[in-house]
Amino acid sequence: MFKASFLNLIDLSFNQFSGELSPEIAKLTKLNSLYLKGNRFSGEIPNSIIRCTRLNNIDFSQNSFSGDIPSDLGSLESLNSLNLSRNQLTGRIPDSLSSLKLSLLDVSNNRLSGPIPQSLQNTYNNESFLGNPELCSSSIRLFKPCGSDSPMSPKLRTILSCLLVFVTLVLVILAMLIFVRKRKRDRKSSKSDSWDVKSFRILNFTEQEVVSSIKQENLIGKGGSGNVYRLVLENGKELAVKHIWKNDGDREDNRKRSRSVTAAMLMKRSGNLPEFDAEVAALSSVQHVNVVKLYCSITSEDSSLLVYEYLPHGSLWDRLHTCDKVIGRLDWEARYEIALGAAKGLEYLHHGCNRPVIHRDVKSSNILLDEFLKPRIADFGLAKIVHGVCRDGKDSTHVIAGTHGYIAPEYAYTYKVNEKSDVYSFGVVLMELVTGKRPIEAEFGENKDIVYWVCGRMTSRESIMELVDTSIPIAIREDAVKVLRVAVLCTTRLPALRPSMRAVVQMLEDAQPCRLIAIAIDKSNSMKQFAEYKDAEYKDGKPNNNNNSNSNKLSP
Repeated sequence: MFKASFLNLIDLSFNQFSGELSPEIAKLTKLNSLYLKGNRFSGEIPNSIIRCTRLNNIDFSQNSFSGDIPSDLGSLESLNSLNLSRNQLTGRIPDSLSSLKLSLLDVSNNRLSGPIPQSLQNTYNNESFLGNPELCSSSIRLFKPCGSDSPMSPKLRTILSCLLVFVTLVLVILAMLIFVRKRKRDRKSSKSDSWDVKSFRILNFTEQEVVSSIKQENLIGKGGSGNVYRLVLENGKELAVKHIWKNDGDREDNRKRSRSVTAAMLMKRSGNLPEFDAEVAALSSVQHVNVVKLYCSITSEDSSLLVYEYLPHGSLWDRLHTCDKVIGRLDWEARYEIALGAAKGLEYLHHGCNRPVIHRDVKSSNILLDEFLKPRIADFGLAKIVHGVCRDGKDSTHVIAGTHGYIAPEYAYTYKVNEKSDVYSFGVVLMELVTGKRPIEAEFGENKDIVYWVCGRMTSRESIMELVDTSIPIAIREDAVKVLRVAVLCTTRLPALRPSMRAVVQMLEDAQPCRLIAIAIDKSNSMKQFAEYKDAEYKDGKPNNNNNSNSNKLSP
């Protein structure tokens, strides 16, 4: 087996293998996942495992490994989950594990001792360390305080030992019952289909629960990338399941039923599985308070499902354009907080990830709200997944990505998107927040949108104030106008003149018009130059397509 240098997954879970794990495991340099759960392996974990630099998942739980946890595990930068629970490991928890960005760390039920590294206490649940009586912590009450080695009487030690044996026995029995039940469920589900689950967080549900939720009565939304279903788990927790379109038939049905102009189609699974998994794995690493959490992907030969957290309070589109009088429309304070939060979410996607994540379909219906009206960016990066990846590994750019009214003008002739395309779409969302208008309204005129309508009326203070939603009190409309000016900068026709999302966040926080304009144009240019450029772009209230020759006079 160790001669199979291209092997990327080993799963020997729940067998009767015994003995020590061979150091020759280091020969499998392309290994991605190593699952040895539920066997009888013993001895120390070989240090040579760190040569498997592509390891993403390690599960050595329910074995008899002993000795120290190799401190060099902290050098495995790609590691996503590490489960060493229910072994006989001793020594301290290495501080080097703090450098890893793990979605799962479990070293419970071993014989570890010493202090729990503070950074690990702040990141992972207490359950990750339970079952190690000799561990100590100054902040977790479940463990003894560090430095307090108070003497224990032999009688008390005996009682605690017996109690530990009893609890362990109960846990073993429960684990066996859970295992038997899960195995029966897996056998039942395997008869109907074979599912590949890629989990990015700790899951408390099975793929069969997710698959069974894909039915008409659970449908809660339709879009260009697929349908969304609501899943209620046995514990009452709710999840959102995105069923991504896979074939031409689904695409044609979606064209008839969806507002989006996205032409959604996936290539055959056999042709794009590595690329699909790579894109989804990249999206799973996105963790921000203003971005919807992605829990896992579940794929088969004819289906692709993405499981997200569920936000039952609707989208920004719902609250702005379809909200009834009982719920009430958003006041300006709420709108401003939504604008700032959504901007921070997009800023994180563009500047805070290992590689920039371009949303490709920013719109008010993709900004979901929680119970406190805090915004979460949804469907980020889905356009790239749905459009598929060409067989030569290059992105497909001949399919429209976006929604009518939000698409940047340069996309019509380049068919390419970047961060500035998202900035333009976000500017349209800001205009929705300030004006209360939809991106496309009959009052704008034939083939005209909200950007044309707003920019064509920013000629005087009085006309600008008339753009603000009438539900916003007159006393605070000046604040709304400040945000509207940010929206105008974001929707500038030339992409180079649009600010980055980082600059947009700063402008929204500062909310000072003079500073807003200074960020968008070169400091050497005056306010008059920028106003002249906007006048040339929308002369007499109409777009002027002949101003490109002057555009180079303005610095981005």
